[in-house]
Amino acid sequence: MDINQQTIVGELVATDYRTAAVFKNRGIDFCCNGNRSIADACEKKHLDADRLISDLQEVAARTTSAVADYNAWPLDLLADYIEKKHHRYVRDKIMEIAPFLHKVRSVHGESHPELKEIEILFQESAEELTAHMHKEEAILFPFIRKMVAAGETPIHAPFGTVQFPIHAMMQEHENEGERFRLIAALTNNYTPPEDACNTYKVTYSLLKEFEEDLHLHIHLENNLLFPKAIALEQQQQA
Repeated sequence: MDINQQTIVGELVATDYRTAAVFKNRGIDFCCNGNRSIADACEKKHLDADRLISDLQEVAARTTSAVADYNAWPLDLLADYIEKKHHRYVRDKIMEIAPFLHKVRSVHGESHPELKEIEILFQESAEELTAHMHKEEAILFPFIRKMVAAGETPIHAPFGTVQFPIHAMMQEHENEGERFRLIAALTNNYTPPEDACNTYKVTYSLLKEFEEDLHLHIHLENNLLFPKAIALEQQQQA
């Protein structure tokens, strides 16, 4: 795999998701801000681009059959997978995390005042993600499936072009990415304090897992589903 300083971060992760771990370990956002080159991402983080590229090449050279090749999946299958796996996960985990977070804040909030802000941020995220997923499931994903079913025949988009809802969804992704960057900072990257009880520790572990799933969720949409949907629409209208 040819990886160089001009390689686009999100495109590389779309080709081989194993490289996401390398970017994550360096604090490089591969989902919401995945449209940057490796050179640009390294410059912003003051990282050695050649060292990063070497690590990426090492990961890409490994052979394994355990990695899902999302890039090869048909567009409608990808939309189904995101909805059935990641959307369902978000809804289930919101119901699990919110009570834990409220309990931890109630018990430990006086000695750890950051818990109040963490709870507020998570509540905001829960509300925004729930509305966001509903729009995708009611409007964007059904239209993508219609485009796939139409083959080479162009179909009318009630919103003008698929790029309009996609742009709105990507902006909302950026909002959630920023919200979880704040949560990660407030939790010291999900590291429980020394006086944390078991519920405290479990809550931070669940928040970390939630963020990691959200990164994959957003990556699958921003770097795979959305660009391919735009390309399909342009192909049908050519």
